[in-house]
Amino acid sequence: MKKMSKILCLIFAVVLLMGMALQVSAAAAPYQTYTYDIDGMAVYSPHAYTPSEAITSYEMNMPHALNSATDIFVDDRGWKYISNTKNNTVEVLNENFIYQFSIGEFINKQGVQDSLYEPAGLYVFDGKLYVCDTMNARIVVFDLEGNFLDIVEAPSADIMGSDTVFRPVAVGVNKSGTMYIVSKTTYSGIIALNADGSFQAFVGAQKATVSMAVRIRRMIFPNIVTESYLSTPYKNLTMDDEGIVWATIIFDDSDSQNLANSLLSGSINETYAPVKKLNPKGDDIMVRQGFTMPAGEVNFATAATADMGKHAGPSELVDIAIGSNGMWSVLDSKRGKIYTYDSEGNMLFAFGDQGKQLGNLSTPTAITYDGSDILVLDSTLNSITIFKRTDYGDVIDLALQHNNERKYSEGFADWQDILKRNINFDAAYVGIGKNLYRQAENTTVLEALPEEEREAFAIQKYEEAMEYYKDAHETTNYSIAFKAWRKAMTEKYILVVLLVIVVLVVVIAKFFGYVGKKNKAGVVKAGKRTLWEEFLYGFYVMMHPFDGFWDLKHEKRGSVRGAICILVLTAASLLYQSVGSAYLFGGGSARGNIFGVVIAFCVVFALWCIANWCLTTLFDGEGTLKDIFIATSYALMPIPLLTIPATIATNFASLTEAEMITLILGVSYVWTGLLIFFGAMTTHGYSMGRNIVITIFTLVGMIFILFVAVLFWNLITRMVSFVTDIVTEISYRAQ
Repeated sequence: MKKMSKILCLIFAVVLLMGMALQVSAAAAPYQTYTYDIDGMAVYSPHAYTPSEAITSYEMNMPHALNSATDIFVDDRGWKYISNTKNNTVEVLNENFIYQFSIGEFINKQGVQDSLYEPAGLYVFDGKLYVCDTMNARIVVFDLEGNFLDIVEAPSADIMGSDTVFRPVAVGVNKSGTMYIVSKTTYSGIIALNADGSFQAFVGAQKATVSMAVRIRRMIFPNIVTESYLSTPYKNLTMDDEGIVWATIIFDDSDSQNLANSLLSGSINETYAPVKKLNPKGDDIMVRQGFTMPAGEVNFATAATADMGKHAGPSELVDIAIGSNGMWSVLDSKRGKIYTYDSEGNMLFAFGDQGKQLGNLSTPTAITYDGSDILVLDSTLNSITIFKRTDYGDVIDLALQHNNERKYSEGFADWQDILKRNINFDAAYVGIGKNLYRQAENTTVLEALPEEEREAFAIQKYEEAMEYYKDAHETTNYSIAFKAWRKAMTEKYILVVLLVIVVLVVVIAKFFGYVGKKNKAGVVKAGKRTLWEEFLYGFYVMMHPFDGFWDLKHEKRGSVRGAICILVLTAASLLYQSVGSAYLFGGGSARGNIFGVVIAFCVVFALWCIANWCLTTLFDGEGTLKDIFIATSYALMPIPLLTIPATIATNFASLTEAEMITLILGVSYVWTGLLIFFGAMTTHGYSMGRNIVITIFTLVGMIFILFVAVLFWNLITRMVSFVTDIVTEISYRAQ
């Protein structure tokens, strides 16, 4: 009994310790780290960053408190600079976050006592500290000991206009000394100044959005409509080591809705991208190859659900920070979250939340990297939150580093390690795919293999890369790997490929020659025709619509059974297109109902025949419902004839050849549409003008019949539901 008691006590103690460990782990990160899949749904992942501590002015040993601080910068020594905005000072801390001195008052170039007034953006370059002295409308330059060096006054240029107010809130400097400045009241873009402070240019001006209604009113009443539309000003900026400007934008209501529509639809509209990467010419050179463009939150609430406690609308990205190995992060002040991406725009992870726990934020205003740590400045909490990178985050960074250094074998192992920790991480699948592809392309790796094994090795790596790309739904890189695989396979089996092409050309030529002979013989043939002859007549109708449809009706070259064969073949070709297209063209994806396209086709076909028969009966049409059915069915011949080869071709085509596949399919539908039009005209004996009118009214009639059918279906459904409810109620009362 005593032994059993000891065992129970031991089990209780272990359970208690496990519970405490889980609580500590949960307390270490009061938020969920996640990324997004191709459908825009959040996928949870291990923590890449966890909060370490929140440092206030007390822990910094500052003689005064932070007061609405707006920016923080870390220099190469690890020293921190904080714009203590409402205190009108810049606070300087050492690498251990210990207060050193403040910059507030100074003697200017005229030898007059001067001071900062609500400083905002900060930037350190070449031993100089650049301070956006916002309310004094200037940039003040100090050395790193806090000594005054220079003042850059508001620029003057004809292009700026006399009513432009200079209110600098962010600044960056490149190696040539060019200053890039965000002014919160400037709508023409980022201001670029030369090293001497003279105006250089506006960079990256945004397009102003004017609604179509306003444009029409301006055309009609040019002297009455006076609304002015300004482009959206930038919010913040930073510079990378190459002198490229990274900037964020917070759009107004109309453009914010356009951004929301773009994100919710999964499209990438660079016009409304809230993060820009601008070269010296002002061109946006950011790579956006992720499932959605880098814009912070993707699966956000709409305005209709905002009252349910969710944040409505896109993120408000107030700052951006550049990390190591192409990693960069943006700060969302609306949600208190940090979103991190790689150099190609793939989201690596997102974390954070609003609140007062360690790791949560209230009003975050600035973000920066301090080595591998992320520092976030909060103007309401008046603190700096330090986020430490975890082992999981270290592996991601190492994988990016190995990719940049072209150490593909090491990078391959890193991405596999990441997948072991997070199997839902699509960027890891893409990373593995790229490493496999680069192994196949790496001449050093290939030369180390025996010559007879090189080709097989490359083909195998291409195939493995395509599988990983497919797992991540990465079609662009899949297409690149597929082209390389196709080239390698073609070179390996070049004789077989040439033989297949020659055989196909000969078979196709022989078949069409046979069809021509059969149709020519059918002109003089008397008596009943075979089903095969009636089916082959569809080829003649394709190429000779007027004669073909005339003989179809008057010479009985076709029949209902031949029409049914063509109709079934067309439906089968559409079904084959749904299930037989290659991955790059929609094949292999999960489909709720693969027969939906066939059902839709049959419904449209039936609606056309019925609507056309109803109208032509009233307007002296010569064709019967049987004639319309036969003519319309034979007009469908181009669809299977072109859709089946195009579907087969998708299995040998990359995305660069997608336009050719689309063209072939488009030709089949246009060709079919013209045949249906001319078939109806010949069948009913109409003139061109009258047939156009009847065709338009037929399309309207199709919509009307569909509306009545849906209305009738709803009525039947309600009646059945009503009767069912009565029967159920009676059965309950009878009991």
